[in-house]
Amino acid sequence: MNIFITGASKGIGRAAALRFAAKGWFVGITDIDTTGLRKLESEITGKDYYVAIMDVTDEAAVESTIGKFCEKCNGELNVLLNNAGVACLDPFEEIPPHRHHAIIDVNTRGVVNCTFHAFPYLKRTKNARVINMCSAASHYGVPFEATYSASKFFVKGFTEALNIEWERHGIHVCDIMPNFVDTPMMEQCNSAVVERVGIKLTAEDVVDKIWSAVHKKRVHWLVEFFPYNIFQPIARFLPRSIVRAVVKRTADL
Repeated sequence: MNIFITGASKGIGRAAALRFAAKGWFVGITDIDTTGLRKLESEITGKDYYVAIMDVTDEAAVESTIGKFCEKCNGELNVLLNNAGVACLDPFEEIPPHRHHAIIDVNTRGVVNCTFHAFPYLKRTKNARVINMCSAASHYGVPFEATYSASKFFVKGFTEALNIEWERHGIHVCDIMPNFVDTPMMEQCNSAVVERVGIKLTAEDVVDKIWSAVHKKRVHWLVEFFPYNIFQPIARFLPRSIVRAVVKRTADL
């Protein structure tokens, strides 16, 4: 079994790489962070892995890297984990456009690039999976993370559409939707929302769901803690005005 992971140098990607390698999977670890990848290489169990510097926004690099990984796997790909992502939690007008663009490029364009170029290998693999890292921020637009939240709405819609479309190819597409996770990405993210909600999930909590998603079929996998583990499932049945009010209060606005 094999899995190709983007954004693997730290956080959820790193934890996933270590978990799957420990389970005996052939793991593809990719990132633009050379130092982080080298550190991961020194920690990963065994030598059954493939490592490459790859920018998910560079389509040519994505096509080449996925192709080289799959050459080592008889042209097959069991799981694509679209994990690479960036975030910025500040008032919209205080974030310069180039940072908004980076969020959009990595979180949406990167997912499209990797999924598209993984398709030929997924199609020829029995019970193949595409697992996209989404977010609880895709339930309702979250203040102070407008662009990030919007990018995860894209991932959610993309997942739902391909889950239906690629069923005819035998490829299961799903996403993982965690609340705030204690990862390096969150170290620079401070807002009223983060302070009120708290950062209570670990990368291992998320990888537990990823591992389940590899073995079971479900479109959306929530990773939540109290009281959001109760609120999020019922929120879709509530009037949007109520959900908006809860989000607004959480953001202290």
